[in-house]
Amino acid sequence: MGIVIVVLILLLAVIFIGFSLKIVPQQKVGVVERLGKYNRLLTPGVNILVPFIDYVRVNHDLRIQQAHVPPQTVITKDNVQVQIDTIIFYQVVAPEQATYGISDYVSGVRNITTATMRQIIGKMELDETLSGREKISIDIRLALDEATEKWGVRIERVEVIDIKPPTDIQDAMDKQMKAERSKRAIVLEAEAAKQDMILRAEGDKQSKILKAEGDKEARIREAEGLRQAQELEALGQAKAIQAIAEAEKMRVELLASAGLDEKVLAYKSFEALTEISKGAANKIFLPSNAVEALGSVGALSEVFKQAKGN
Repeated sequence: MGIVIVVLILLLAVIFIGFSLKIVPQQKVGVVERLGKYNRLLTPGVNILVPFIDYVRVNHDLRIQQAHVPPQTVITKDNVQVQIDTIIFYQVVAPEQATYGISDYVSGVRNITTATMRQIIGKMELDETLSGREKISIDIRLALDEATEKWGVRIERVEVIDIKPPTDIQDAMDKQMKAERSKRAIVLEAEAAKQDMILRAEGDKQSKILKAEGDKEARIREAEGLRQAQELEALGQAKAIQAIAEAEKMRVELLASAGLDEKVLAYKSFEALTEISKGAANKIFLPSNAVEALGSVGALSEVFKQAKGN
């Protein structure tokens, strides 16, 4: 009988300890109520509870969660029905508010997303809706942040996964896209042809300019060469005249240094006249005063011979 009592006591102790100890995993918390009233939060690790008095109402995951909002059919401003599929990323930041602020915050987030989406899309036309995913996501997130602030939930991100217009509109858009691509191809081809013509004309222009520049440079060089040749020719003639003048000057100086006087020079002049008169068609006219000088030719000859001997 005593053994049975001991076993029962040990069993009760194990049960008591089992109800008293609560192990909470990392990134999770538990909301504890004591006699139906909020008491505290259970943090990760080992926690002690008072059996049958403390009660864990709910456990919350503090990691970022995602909630998929079922595809919703909404009407745009231009009366086109589109189907939008979204997903929401959220995180519980205040477990007690998430427990007592709303019964089911996930459903609340989905419902607010659906209502906000209808309001936003109702103000946008189809083309703006198809190209405005980022704007739609931002507007939904702002509306959710305002509502979930009291729920202890923070909206991390809202993503619009897909926007599907009706089939007939999708076909029309496909045809329009093909037409736009064909138009773009024609425009690009025309632009390429235009650029080709421009480049060819520019090349021809540059070629003519370069040819004209080359001709101009050639004429300038030719004129410069002619000018230099004329200058060199004139310089040569000047040097030749200078050389002749120098030679004549030297001859005169030599004659003067040899002691020849005017009579000798006159004699040499008459010799030159004699040579000139040897021609059959040559006629020489002498002035009267020159005839008197001819009488002294013999004397001049003797003086010249004497000077030559010296």
